[in-house]
Amino acid sequence: MNTRPLLNRRLDGLGTTIFAEMSALATATGAINLGQGFPDTDGPESVREAAVRALRDGRGNQYPPGPGVPELRQAIADHQHRFYGLSLDPDTEVLVTAGATEAIAATMLALLEPGDEVIAFEPFYDSYAACVAMAGAKRVPLTLRAPSFRPDLDELRSKITPRTRLLLLNTPHNPTGMVLTPDEQSTIAALAVEHDLLVATDEVYEHLVFDGAAHVPIASLPGMRERTVSISSAGKTFSFTGWKVGWTTASPELTSAVRSAKQYLTYVSSGPFQYAVAEALRLPEAYYDGLRADLQAKRDLLSEGLEEAGFGVYRPRGTYFVTTDIRPLGADDGFAFCRSLPERAGVVAIPNAVFYDHREAGAPFVRFAFCKRTDVLEEAVSRLKRLG
Repeated sequence: MNTRPLLNRRLDGLGTTIFAEMSALATATGAINLGQGFPDTDGPESVREAAVRALRDGRGNQYPPGPGVPELRQAIADHQHRFYGLSLDPDTEVLVTAGATEAIAATMLALLEPGDEVIAFEPFYDSYAACVAMAGAKRVPLTLRAPSFRPDLDELRSKITPRTRLLLLNTPHNPTGMVLTPDEQSTIAALAVEHDLLVATDEVYEHLVFDGAAHVPIASLPGMRERTVSISSAGKTFSFTGWKVGWTTASPELTSAVRSAKQYLTYVSSGPFQYAVAEALRLPEAYYDGLRADLQAKRDLLSEGLEEAGFGVYRPRGTYFVTTDIRPLGADDGFAFCRSLPERAGVVAIPNAVFYDHREAGAPFVRFAFCKRTDVLEEAVSRLKRLG
């Protein structure tokens, strides 16, 4: 009998995600799920009706064009110009994907080969590790450390070797909520140019920035347009995470490369939803301002409640997650803490250690999501105060 493991050895250790485990635990115990990052209400009714209209009109019910429907590609290009002053050709510089997850996978599979090194902020979203592994490349973590979770740019420089192919950035950053400053981005861009590195940047939380912070795509910096694949999606901005509509924007050469891999993953997806997202991207400023204000208020509600419950709290500048330190509660193992939390307090969270190669560096940190209804967050806070 063949004794070789069934699972591709590149994926060793990358089994069922912690999100599936903790969401199942929430269902089994009836706990409030502040683990997985999805809203508990739908986005704008006008956007949902746009999807219904597309279905009824027969738009997208069959295979849409490989790069995405023209209406959405134009809307993405217009969005990038409207918010960031970037001019893009929707026909050659925009690619629609099955969420940002596929965009990340296609980018890694297209641009990396075995032996390449990828420097990524640690903690990093779990699909980064899987996608780099599937490409046969090696991930090189740049650890973000509490309390600021800011990147050490001298350390970044020291990690660049002749094998470094790509910098994988994420700002606003999941799970820490860190938002890169203009100076940090300028230094990272200069390093990329100096060492002729490619850059992939996950910007799905681009509109979820707080306290006056601003998201600036690194592709807008000098020397970066021709070497950067920018990734975003509709799920986080419009609260329709199940639609799985994402995209990349990049130079024609990079877009062509990513499309070469993407076409053998899903080929196409989300036909009718693409038309709806095209309309969503044209919502007025009031929508984006309201989204930020609502989530900032929820961030503050949950952060203050967690502090009162005894957690150490690192209030995020972006995303919809709060990272906490469980050591003030007498614990230092995030996995054990999160697995016991539903029984102890009726709340589910995620251990940050799953986002680290160096598990010990993330051991005492736990992530809570605040993209929930206010009454749900208030009840969660009430339950968590039992821990104190």
